[in-house]
Amino acid sequence: MSQRGELVVLVDSDGTPVGTQEKSTVHTTNTPLHLAFSTHVFNRAGQMLVTRRALSKLTWPGVWTNSFCGHPGPGEATEDAAIRRADRELGLTLVRDQLDLRLPDFRYRAVDASGIVEHEICPVYTAVTDVDPVPAADEVMDWKWADPLALAEAVRLTPWAFSPWLVLQLPLLYPEVFAGRGSSVPA
Repeated sequence: MSQRGELVVLVDSDGTPVGTQEKSTVHTTNTPLHLAFSTHVFNRAGQMLVTRRALSKLTWPGVWTNSFCGHPGPGEATEDAAIRRADRELGLTLVRDQLDLRLPDFRYRAVDASGIVEHEICPVYTAVTDVDPVPAADEVMDWKWADPLALAEAVRLTPWAFSPWLVLQLPLLYPEVFAGRGSSVPA
């Protein structure tokens, strides 16, 4: 589905839906709080799929981020939205029992260099797959299976090269790995 006509669920500070707005108009310099989700996909070797956002993306174009993100539509379960976006963005077929809700209450507000704001209640999932992605060019310009320790070091040294949600999520998901004390990330 294109951004035009896709509805984002607006919420109050408690996460209660208060309305909808077209995705094409919701992200501005005064973005209202809305629902989203974020997913970190791993392979069986324990590597995390990181993607580089397409240059055509409104927010954080060209930066590296977690595997994929999105917004549930009105009345759509977040897990169903994640399955839909895995297919749309990465050509990956995921099913509900592959999704593990890791950070149910994650939320953030961040301002892009252009002044566009992300302001989301954004549950974070992990998933495991044995398949390489086949990304949609309008979503992803590059991808890599990354060693979690190398990724943590890169995020520590160059946080500006990564999406702010990845910079915030990674140490919450894997504090021992982010601190450099672990050797792998349990998916």
